[in-house]
Amino acid sequence: MTLLDESAQKRVATAIAEAELHTDAELVTVLAPQSDDYTYIPLLWAGLAALLLPGLINYYPGWLNAHQLLLAQWATFIVLGLLFRIPALTTALVPRRVRHWRAANMARRQFLERKLHHTQGATGILIFVSEAERYVEILVDEGISSRVGDDTWHAIVEAFTARVKRGETMEGFVGCIQACGEVLREHVPLTHPRNELPDRLVVLG
Repeated sequence: MTLLDESAQKRVATAIAEAELHTDAELVTVLAPQSDDYTYIPLLWAGLAALLLPGLINYYPGWLNAHQLLLAQWATFIVLGLLFRIPALTTALVPRRVRHWRAANMARRQFLERKLHHTQGATGILIFVSEAERYVEILVDEGISSRVGDDTWHAIVEAFTARVKRGETMEGFVGCIQACGEVLREHVPLTHPRNELPDRLVVLG
């Protein structure tokens, strides 16, 4: 994990405040270590391996009797169940589509929990990162989506995702906020000063 220290979080907060000086949009940034603990994944793969074991052993008739085979299955399940609980292995065993689905769900929950859908003029924007899944998403409310197309955000997300993969989470956040700020300054310019939501990085436990 590359969870940000206090100094890095302050840099992100400063970038948010500077971006909001020129736009009516309300930016919120959320960083999650992971979007799911995937507790079922080690048991699923360990159970599958244990079930396949008898079929593999059938290629060597007489190698194990029924009692020994049962013990081998139990041992396989226990050992792999513990081994697959290593975070790096657990993440590797989760299909990419599932990881991104869980991260996308968390991003949408955070959008609602941070009350971004209640901003004046519907100008809330969420920058969400889930590090374990290497997932980045920008969610915007109707007041922004009606003025800025999805392609604009996709390009910013791709640049941010590349930095997260390189472990440059803080630099990615600051660069993403600055890029979003430039877009928002053009399409959702400041009409009157306000600050409805805190200018800080929300780090989920």
